Amino acid sequence: MQSIFLLLGALSALTGVGMGAFGAHGLKAILSPELLAVYQTGVTYQMWHALGLIAIALLHQQAAGSSLLRWAGWLMFLGILLFSGSLYLLALLNQKWLGMITPIGGISFLTAWSLIAVFAAKNNIKTI
Repeated sequence: MQSIFLLLGALSALTGVGMGAFGAHGLKAILSPELLAVYQTGVTYQMWHALGLIAIALLHQQAAGSSLLRWAGWLMFLGILLFSGSLYLLALLNQKWLGMITPIGGISFLTAWSLIAVFAAKNNIKTI
């Protein structure tokens, strides 16, 4: 299971870099500054949570049977799709109703990070 989160994290980072470059070079002259900021928020959250998925993959190597980490990984990926995806579409299509989807992705992110915290507390994870 850890390899799927490593794969999803790497692909999310790859597409995040691509989306960021597209926004910076292809959309700068097309979108209003407000919509460009919305788009950039999607990129930022995608990149941070791509790293989160990679961290989950690494943690999962030490605790292969952890359902907490499995749920955290899927929720984090869902968060990327819903949060960042809705912001990309909102910015590109200028359809404000897409903003109603964004909080669902945010809740997915919050739940994923909460599950990682529970995993850490249950497993007495030591910091470096």
